[in-house]
Amino acid sequence: MVDPPVATTVVVPTYNERDNLAPLAERVFNVLDPDRNELLIVDDNSPDDTGGVAEQLSQTYPIRCLVRLRERGLATAVIAGLRAAQGNHVVVMDADLSHPPESIPDLLAALRNPSVQMAVGSRFVAGGQVDLGWPLHRRLNSLVARLMAWPLTPVKDMMSGFFCVRREDLRLDRLRPVGYKIALELIVRHGWKNVVEVPISFADRAAGTTKLNAAEQLRYLRHLTRLYAHLLFGNRADRS
Repeated sequence: MVDPPVATTVVVPTYNERDNLAPLAERVFNVLDPDRNELLIVDDNSPDDTGGVAEQLSQTYPIRCLVRLRERGLATAVIAGLRAAQGNHVVVMDADLSHPPESIPDLLAALRNPSVQMAVGSRFVAGGQVDLGWPLHRRLNSLVARLMAWPLTPVKDMMSGFFCVRREDLRLDRLRPVGYKIALELIVRHGWKNVVEVPISFADRAAGTTKLNAAEQLRYLRHLTRLYAHLLFGNRADRS
């Protein structure tokens, strides 16, 4: 008997997220049929054995785990996941349960319109909200980062790490990411104009610690510089 084709791959980049994997998998497969969909963990060789936990969970759920031994970083981990995805649609989300898996069907529904190029789980459209416990400095950091990227795209939550795309629409060789804002990279490099924002309730992470630090903020500034150069000078900037 031939296995049915994979409808959706949920790509989750991880580093030291072992405590979040079981509840994440349970919630994902509460809303997605485990016979037609998969969860792809892309782990940066976490010292807390996140990869080992993912392998254990693969006995219960349709989970694959890709452990990267050399390369590091969220954006490149997502790209590795996009390359390895088997589903016709690919959802990208964080492992820390800040993105609600229950909103995955809404993202997939938005892409039923063939003119829609990406569906983004958005905190900043009508119906979206941010956990009241999210620290003030994180809110200010998010606001400043969005204001700096605003000329690149009209998407209100271009910083979101929760989105859905069609695998056939991806041109991964165009990407030149720095840091962690992969959704912004995809939107700008692909020239996507029809991006639908689906309201979500964003929660603070369930377990573990945030990966956002001063080094990541500097990488974001470098990333913005690249994207503005691409917008102004096109392929010439990408080759420099």
